[in-house]
Amino acid sequence: MEEELNYVTVTFRSNGISPHEKTNTEIIYDEVKTGEEACIIIRENQKEAPICSPTTLVVALLGSTCLLLVSAIVTLSFHFVDELRRQNVTLTDQNLRLWTEKADLKKQMEHLTRDRDRLNWTVGVIMEYDNFPVKEHCPLKECKPCLDGWVLFQLNCYLFAHFEYYKMWKNWRGSLDHCRENNADLVVIGSREEQEFISNHTKKYDDAKHGYWIGLSKNTNDVWLWVDGSDLTEMYWVKESYSSRLSCAISNPHEQPLDNWNKVSCDMRNRWICETRALIRPDEESVTNYAI
Repeated sequence: MEEELNYVTVTFRSNGISPHEKTNTEIIYDEVKTGEEACIIIRENQKEAPICSPTTLVVALLGSTCLLLVSAIVTLSFHFVDELRRQNVTLTDQNLRLWTEKADLKKQMEHLTRDRDRLNWTVGVIMEYDNFPVKEHCPLKECKPCLDGWVLFQLNCYLFAHFEYYKMWKNWRGSLDHCRENNADLVVIGSREEQEFISNHTKKYDDAKHGYWIGLSKNTNDVWLWVDGSDLTEMYWVKESYSSRLSCAISNPHEQPLDNWNKVSCDMRNRWICETRALIRPDEESVTNYAI
């Protein structure tokens, strides 16, 4: 059975054109089926482009997407910058803490190194004794750099024998023996500072010929040497030299501090100066004389 076709005429008005005006209007018949019925729609071919073309929709969609992406990027950028700033502050605090800890460790290491060196120094001094006098050096279990009556200068202790009576004075050999009985030697002067120190701690007595024995004498080859075997490098002789036959030297407080060595007979009786290493090594930066 053939389908029954119903035709409907639909007219779309164009702007400014009356529905009764048929000029330049093209009627198109389209077949439209609705449900079981079909109809033909007549449209007028208008020259005006559709308001929303597919291209326009795509462009609009892409623009919106770009705006969303830009917004997201800006938001993430601010967040990233804030995070970097926070991390930078954190890293700075960590670096400061690490630097402080490193400085503390370095200081502790310096203290430990100094304590180790001082301990090694003390052990070395003790090993020089056959019988170390613990009670004299460490009364009440607290050790001192020098024995009572000795004077500390730099790294050594000095004993100035200031005996008043002639019978207690000794010749050069007797003075050396007395020093060695105290684990010391007659003084060896190796610098201007030490010479000035010696001069400042000696005093005039008896007559102008008497002074303090120092550890300087001639050997069998008629060469001046110190008691420890070292050569004579620092010299503080008096300006007027005595006979070359004299073989021992004194520090004479009657002379100028830097020109007070006299050549005298080794049998002459004088006071003397002993020198030994300090039991406890003083700090190197310390330059103050310390008397015990």
